[in-house]
Amino acid sequence: MTDKVEHVLSVQNKLGEGPIWNTTERALYWVDIHRRNAACFHPDSGELRSYQFDFAITVLGLRAREGFVFAGDRGFGFWDGRSTNVQFLSNPEASKSRNRFNDGAVDPAGRFWAGTMCETTDNPPPVEGRLYRLDPDLSTHLMEEGLTISNGIGWSPDGETMYLTDTLRRIIWAYDYNIVDGSIANKRVFVEIAEADSFPDGMTVDSEGYIWSAFWGGWKICRFDPMGRLDRTLRLPVQYPTSVAFGGRELNELYITSAWTVMSRVQRSQQPLAGDLFRVVLDVRGTEENYFNG
Repeated sequence: MTDKVEHVLSVQNKLGEGPIWNTTERALYWVDIHRRNAACFHPDSGELRSYQFDFAITVLGLRAREGFVFAGDRGFGFWDGRSTNVQFLSNPEASKSRNRFNDGAVDPAGRFWAGTMCETTDNPPPVEGRLYRLDPDLSTHLMEEGLTISNGIGWSPDGETMYLTDTLRRIIWAYDYNIVDGSIANKRVFVEIAEADSFPDGMTVDSEGYIWSAFWGGWKICRFDPMGRLDRTLRLPVQYPTSVAFGGRELNELYITSAWTVMSRVQRSQQPLAGDLFRVVLDVRGTEENYFNG
C-alpha cells in the first residue's frame, strides 16, 4: 500500500470536476466546467479524448442505456458519450439567470441527483443553492433548499444514509435515505470544517463506508469514518483539488481532479501542476458507479 500521489495527466483544467469511472470501458470521464468540455481517459492505453460543447456540463452520471445523464448550465440532459450530441430534458433553475447546476451523482436506485449554486461575485454570496432529483421517468423533484454551493454527494454502502456537501458552510450533511421512494429526512451535520481557507468540495464513498472529500484551497483529500472522524489525509502538490473517484481494475485507485480558475499568475507559476489529473493507489476499494435508469 502507498499513499504516494502520482501525476497522471497534464491537462491544465481551468475547473476540472466530476470524475467518474466507467468499469465496462475501464475509463475515467470528467469535465472542465469553465472551458465547457468533457474528457475521457483510458489508463490501459493512455488514450485521452476531449469533447467541446457550447454550454457547460458540470456533472455526469452513467446511464443504463449507454452514454450519460448530465446536469449543467442549461439543466438536465443526456449525452451519448461518443460525440457532442446531447438531448436537453428540463431546467428547473431557468428563471434564475445567475444559477447553474454544480455537482451530483446517481443513487443506488438509479435516480440522478444534482444541486445548484449561484455564480456571483457578491460577498457574501446569496444562499440560493438547491438540490434536485431526476427520476427515471424524467420527472424532477426539489429535495433541498437553502444551500450555499450544493456539492459532492454520495450514499453509504447499505443505502441508508445520503451525504451532501454544502461548500461555503464548510459542512457535509447526512440524511436518512429511503431507497424505495427516494426521500430524505433527519438532516444532521456529518462533518464541519473549521479551517478558514479550506472548503469541502467533491466526494466519494468507499466500500467500507468511509467518505473521501476533496478540500478546495486545502492542498489535500481527507477520509472520514462513518462517524465523521478524520481517518486519513492525502497531501497534494496543488491547492485546489476539486473531486475524487475510485477507478482502476481493482477500484483501488483514487483519481483526483483539480483547478486553477481562482489563482493569480504568481500562484500558477508556483503550482505548475494546478488543473492536472492525479492518482493515488490505496489499500481500500471504492464501489462501482450507479447507473441512471431513465
